[in-house]
Amino acid sequence: QVQLVESGGGLVQPGGSLRLSCAASGTFFSLDSMGWYRQTPGKERELVAIITTSGGNENYADSVKGRFTISRDIHKNTVYLQMSSLKPEDTAVYYCNADYRLHLYSGSLDSWGQGTRVTVSS
Repeated sequence: QVQLVESGGGLVQPGGSLRLSCAASGTFFSLDSMGWYRQTPGKERELVAIITTSGGNENYADSVKGRFTISRDIHKNTVYLQMSSLKPEDTAVYYCNADYRLHLYSGSLDSWGQGTRVTVSS
């Protein structure tokens, strides 16, 4: 099982920056990808950014392209989300997600963090 612990959320003014971190721990064979999703009340959880842990391939939601950057430290099993030029519409609870495998030939499983709140307001 993989446990995910997020940190770095908080209150920031429009135009400001925040950096989220998500550390994975537990027993697993591989972490295949890690990503960030966000959710606001009454809306479905949406993908913000995702990165493959081996090749570092990145994918972003159109709404955050050019403003957010996802990165990973494979030695620390940690993924980061650097958020810049934040807008009020970025306000949400941000969740970390990891796709992983318990064994070489096992299927992919996923795990979610508890969420960290980001509020963009003046």
